[in-house]
Amino acid sequence: MKNEHVSVLLEETMAGLAIKPDGIYIDATFGRGGHSAAILNALGATGKLLAIDKDPEAIAFARQNFEDARFKITQAPFAKLGEIAQQNAVSGKVDGVLLDLGVSSPQLDDPERGFSFLREGPLDMRMDPHSGISAAEWLATAKEADIVKVLFEYGEEKFARRIARAIVNERVDNPINTTTQLASIASAANPAWERNKHPATRTFQAVRIFVNKELNELENCLEQVLEVLAIGGRLVVISFHSLEDRIVKRFIRRHSHGEQLLAKLPIMAAEERTRMRTIGRVITANENEITNNPRSRSAKLRIAEKLL
Repeated sequence: MKNEHVSVLLEETMAGLAIKPDGIYIDATFGRGGHSAAILNALGATGKLLAIDKDPEAIAFARQNFEDARFKITQAPFAKLGEIAQQNAVSGKVDGVLLDLGVSSPQLDDPERGFSFLREGPLDMRMDPHSGISAAEWLATAKEADIVKVLFEYGEEKFARRIARAIVNERVDNPINTTTQLASIASAANPAWERNKHPATRTFQAVRIFVNKELNELENCLEQVLEVLAIGGRLVVISFHSLEDRIVKRFIRRHSHGEQLLAKLPIMAAEERTRMRTIGRVITANENEITNNPRSRSAKLRIAEKLL
């Protein structure tokens, strides 16, 4: 097993997972295996690690660099967590599930993937380039109102209407096929640039989330977690923007405070339905990690444990 990639909040993630040497774990967002390598190093000879990633490049990396009988990786969206657990006969037996959300550093650093507004490349943005439509294909045909909705809801972009109008006007004469084209359009249409933030940041975030159905997949995955985890199993999630973190926070809160289906449901009955407990407070990167890895600045880590 070879791996030089260091993941965000690695020590805090490992502490949150509370690895048992003989445990069963799922890294549902393998990336380049920083977390997986650390989990394997903590596991004993009878431990098991299942990994999931939809990116074929991540799968190829894992098969080339992770030669370990305790390790198995599957190419799939993490929304298939429950199905993969069942296929491997570990549903209800898993001691920890890890989700490290968003785009990975190798995806951002490769211009050909189309994730970065700083590098010239084809406007793709798909985490699995062989599935679904690219960002360029969507922007070429999407209605202006739909672009506005995506930019506002997924990018929290307050100038969504101006940017959407600029995109629609530009594509009449010039197809928007590259990252730098979209970055230029979004920047020119943004009248109030934020300090220390590229004016196209929110546009790229929004389009990427939409193209990859990231928030829908996250919600679907979380709804499967409780059936996958063993009692006492941990859920550890690292998110990088408020939309993801809000979904995770609400999921944990809903299952750790009981589901009061009726307004007058007795408190004791509600407590009996509590299936999780929150472990600690939200964790963020320290100054040293942020200095060494600026992308960790926005990371938030939440931990929860299955009770029943």
